[in-house]
Amino acid sequence: MTSASPGEAPPALLWLGTLDYEPAWRAMQARTDSATAETPDELWFLEHPPVFTMGMNARAEHLLATGNIPVVDIDRGGQVTYHGPGQLVVYPLLNLAHRGLGVRSLVEGLERAIVATVAEWGIDAHGRRDAPGVYAGDRKLASIGLRIRRGHSYHGLALNVAMDLEPFARINPCGYTGLRMTQVSDLGGPADVQTVAEALAPHLLRELRCEAPPQSATSTWLQDVSSR
Repeated sequence: MTSASPGEAPPALLWLGTLDYEPAWRAMQARTDSATAETPDELWFLEHPPVFTMGMNARAEHLLATGNIPVVDIDRGGQVTYHGPGQLVVYPLLNLAHRGLGVRSLVEGLERAIVATVAEWGIDAHGRRDAPGVYAGDRKLASIGLRIRRGHSYHGLALNVAMDLEPFARINPCGYTGLRMTQVSDLGGPADVQTVAEALAPHLLRELRCEAPPQSATSTWLQDVSSR
């Protein structure tokens, strides 16, 4: 039997723990720049210490009062957002051609995976075509921002789980004045980031057109590489 090609095999699902933003970003860039047709896809699940990130077209007027939280100019699309402890960040490092995905289908797939995940806890959420991300009512639950280079994706999604939402008031989130944020734990879901990551993983695999490997009642989706 021949082994599956990188595009046929499900991506590795890696739990990286808590990483500073800039080293994680540089690692994504380096992996993308060195990727070949044989490079296997990966999904990185992690948290970041407090940081504001500014997309390539972000305007400084959306930074209101950042205080002692660092601001990093990065190479994804979109405006300004906040990352901090208690927020699940997922970076899909994918060869889009292998997956048969375009940018729009990837964004919509990430949104659908989040919506399906939080529905398990009775949370009614939805995506919006005019403002990418996932919303519960009129409050934003998750943000999405991507970069495609050399046919590969990086950056990804940020799902608020159980975090201090106050720093979002120091910016116009995603460039929208007055946009309010919410989180899974405030809507009746779990407060543990890894629990949410495990619930999200199979929905991401389905939306990324992967056949999920079989799981037992005691097995986990994510491989913990945080101690390496």
